[in-house]
Amino acid sequence: MKVPPAKPKLLVLLGPTAVGKTKLSLEIARRFNCEIISGDSMQVYRGMDIGTAKASPEEQALVPHHLIDIHDPAYPFSAAEFQERVKQLIAEIHGRGKLPFIVGGTGLYIESVCYNFQFTDVSMDEAFRQEQEAYADQHGEEALHAKLREVDPESAERLHANDRRRVIRALEIFHVSGETMTSHLAAQKKESPYELCIIGLTMDRALLYQRIEERIDAMMAEGLVEEVQSILTAGCPKTAISMQALGYKEIVAYLEGELSLDGAVTLLKRDTRRFAKRQLSWFRHMKDIHWVDVTDTANFSAHFTRISEILAGKFGHPIEYN
Repeated sequence: MKVPPAKPKLLVLLGPTAVGKTKLSLEIARRFNCEIISGDSMQVYRGMDIGTAKASPEEQALVPHHLIDIHDPAYPFSAAEFQERVKQLIAEIHGRGKLPFIVGGTGLYIESVCYNFQFTDVSMDEAFRQEQEAYADQHGEEALHAKLREVDPESAERLHANDRRRVIRALEIFHVSGETMTSHLAAQKKESPYELCIIGLTMDRALLYQRIEERIDAMMAEGLVEEVQSILTAGCPKTAISMQALGYKEIVAYLEGELSLDGAVTLLKRDTRRFAKRQLSWFRHMKDIHWVDVTDTANFSAHFTRISEILAGKFGHPIEYN
């Protein structure tokens, strides 16, 4: 009997914002001969460093990083482009004898690679999109989000009201096909083209929220307002996809005089807590995740040891991969 060819290995580390992915990912990548592929939809943008919590230049120099700083902020990056680029990167990294390692928290993007989603199944309806854009302009994004909640509550739970583009796409899928985005995605979760090892980080919710608030305070101290102002001054429209991201939309509202600075920070903290909750909701719907609780943040070595055991169980001893 003919033996099917081995699937290429793919390592994934995911988790909510502020859970501690960067530090662990660097140690994993160094120890297991990996190249890191950013699984964050906003780290692709140049100049958006503070608000997206990119690994520092010093950290990026420790191991090769990909899909960071590849587009200007005005560029409309998509999950389909992410998927196509990552497929190519996985092949290239394997060609160098290394292990491709996706690290991030954008569930749709990561899952689209792991299970080879098809993004062209449901056609677009430009007139419908324009109607929804006009509705959001007139009634606000919360009202648009409420429309999605009526027809597809699971997608509404996963998508933030600020994410107008994806909310409209979810409504469009239902409008065109009569099926929800949730059912559309579920139907695509077939066998992976990769030999997957997906590790998810989790921690006590109260501690995660505390870390989120501390991170936002640090971002403000590091110059988030100045970062956003610089991007806008360089010509990026405030309606760009990048400027709808957490940390950017709220600061744009402050710079436009719609919010006080304290109000913008308070809103950002609230929205980021909600975003982390939605990330975890998305991940709970994914399969094959090996969860590691990192609540005991002082015990880094124990977390790394546990992840090493998971990797050894899935891929064999790391020496085999070097």
